[in-house]
Amino acid sequence: MAELVPVLTADDLKGTIETLARKISSDYQHQEVVLIGILKGAFIFLADLSRRLTIPVTIEFLGVSSYGENTFSSGELRFTTPLQKDITNKHVLIVEDIVDTGHTLKKLTAYMKSQHPLSVKVCALIDKQERRESTVSIDYTGHVIESGFLVGFGLDYAEKYRNLPGIFQLNL
Repeated sequence: MAELVPVLTADDLKGTIETLARKISSDYQHQEVVLIGILKGAFIFLADLSRRLTIPVTIEFLGVSSYGENTFSSGELRFTTPLQKDITNKHVLIVEDIVDTGHTLKKLTAYMKSQHPLSVKVCALIDKQERRESTVSIDYTGHVIESGFLVGFGLDYAEKYRNLPGIFQLNL
């Protein structure tokens, strides 16, 4: 049976999101930003973050998959939901739930830049460096967590546990 060990509470996450929103709003004063939530994991984080921003935003989603039903990335990136909005000459903020190996983010950033936006920045709720294999830049980081397989607050294992209000380490 799986064990869930608490890592971040709902209150921890609320405070983190408020801090990130203040910083992002300050950095993008008087500018509109396209928030691009990476599905499925970032949808809860994106919803909470977007409601706390004080700048004009539009919201887009991009579906990608590299884990499937594993606890490790395959390194292969599949686009499951394409962008619906043209981001040419727009400020883009990629919103990720977690950056792990860095492969997905590296490919996402390159893809976004190929669409000719004004800028591309990254906001990640969790920066997990344990298995980092690609050098990536995260402009706005909620928490750095060194190790463990994490679930909750959008993070899943085989499509389960996304609905948990906090973040937990899953021990199988």
